[in-house]
Amino acid sequence: MSGQASQTNPEPQPQFKVVINHEEQYSIWPADRDNPNGWHDVGVSGEKQICLEHIDRVWTDMRPLSLRREMDDDATRQP
Repeated sequence: MSGQASQTNPEPQPQFKVVINHEEQYSIWPADRDNPNGWHDVGVSGEKQICLEHIDRVWTDMRPLSLRREMDDDATRQP
């Protein structure tokens, strides 16, 4: 009988939120917890897979922001 109950009342899935830090690096964090220091909500939350799919769409350059800026500066200084 417990098998029928689990089919009609599925276990609730943990909820997460997408967070970003000052280096524009993304992560997921439990939705019911305060963000770790230095991380801010981006406005996307839901089941883990939803959050990971969002990160996959928007985080196209894995380099930290400071490295991207340094590399851009180097490229503009070269003759």
